[in-house]
Amino acid sequence: MRFNREIYKELKAWKTKSKRKPLLLMGARQIGKTTVLKSFGTGEYDSCLYLNLEKQVEVHGFFIKDKSPQPILNNLSLIHGRPIKPNETLIILDEIQECRDALIALKYFQEEMPDIHIVGAGSLLGLSLGNTRSFPVGKVEILDMYPLSFSEYLFNADKKKYKAFQHFLDLASIEQIPDAFFGPLQEAFKEYVLFGGMPEVASHFLEYRNIIDAQDIQDQILRAYELDFVKHADKTNATKIQHIWNSLPSQLAKENKKFLYKVIRSGARAREYEEALQWLKEAGLIYKVSRIEKVGVPLKAYEDLSVFKLYLFETGMLMRLAGLDPRTYIDGDQFFTEFKGSIAENYVAQSLQKVYNRAPSYWTSEGKSEVDFIIEHIGSSVPIEVKSGSATKAKSLAVYKQRYEPKLRVRVSNLNLKMTDDLLNVPLFYADRIDALIEKVIG
Repeated sequence: MRFNREIYKELKAWKTKSKRKPLLLMGARQIGKTTVLKSFGTGEYDSCLYLNLEKQVEVHGFFIKDKSPQPILNNLSLIHGRPIKPNETLIILDEIQECRDALIALKYFQEEMPDIHIVGAGSLLGLSLGNTRSFPVGKVEILDMYPLSFSEYLFNADKKKYKAFQHFLDLASIEQIPDAFFGPLQEAFKEYVLFGGMPEVASHFLEYRNIIDAQDIQDQILRAYELDFVKHADKTNATKIQHIWNSLPSQLAKENKKFLYKVIRSGARAREYEEALQWLKEAGLIYKVSRIEKVGVPLKAYEDLSVFKLYLFETGMLMRLAGLDPRTYIDGDQFFTEFKGSIAENYVAQSLQKVYNRAPSYWTSEGKSEVDFIIEHIGSSVPIEVKSGSATKAKSLAVYKQRYEPKLRVRVSNLNLKMTDDLLNVPLFYADRIDALIEKVIG
């Protein structure tokens, strides 16, 4: 099953830019980068040349000897079997981080032959960002890709439910969703949280509805990540990366989800694990949400980078890493309340990362109050509290309101879409459209 991806529109916008630069598509392994690029190349261009620089190591030599675009194009044309034409041919260099010389060559394509459309992609591209020698700073455009959104999953799972999902989102004002639509959307969302984020897992589950097989695919993906730890990090860091990775379910299972190094092992210190933690972040596998104790704009200026929470990039991977059996959670109301609400909170974290293309912050006040997430919207801070169970009183939001008088407070919960005074309740299945809902309320 091939999913319609929202990022396709952004790729089309890149193609038509007057001052277009070579593009780097970044994101975690197995989220569908290769599939969407191949679809884009065949659908929007006269011809498309796809090369995997991890498998086709013999083509690395094209980029090593001469960085000038024309000799590279001459060789690529021979591989392609036809001329590579400006504005008509798309060149895809997959796993481009495996050939640093190919990354460097992008600079010269931008400077000397900007009409050649070239895209590099890779699951570990983020690890090359800090290498000034291999990364063409200022000469490329970067586009981040994320796992399947709920609407992408729903479009293929059930188009009737998708139309209802989109219809109530598109309304000019905030209105409750009728029960006839709200209940089925919640049920579809449960499936999505379990198996809907990773395209291969989602495709297999939607076709066969086999939980065991879907879990097996998740296990294979997790194993691929662990092999990356060993392949792309030195031995010492690979071990530390694995330790952090394995500790994440325990970190999120705590009542206070602040990341604690002692959970990794007794006596562990930040300086020992900083590099390993950064590796996971740059690989797109975790999101780091830093604490703020004083709210101001921009929020980034008030972050305490030494205190933070970590979330996985996709909820299905979190549940599998934690060893949670989906058959326990697929029925009833305990789905989001078990595991101390971590599933719901992780989903909101990954949704906010996608919507704003950066991790949110979280707020604490003297250890007494804590708001799960704080985002910035057109110069204003918006507090967001996640409520996964039946209790939806937001005491911390009340404290935040008294102190900062925000224009809007947001509660993400299992309840219906509703606006009460300055409090907007957003159903969990709309978390990755939270920007559109906020826009409706405060513009």
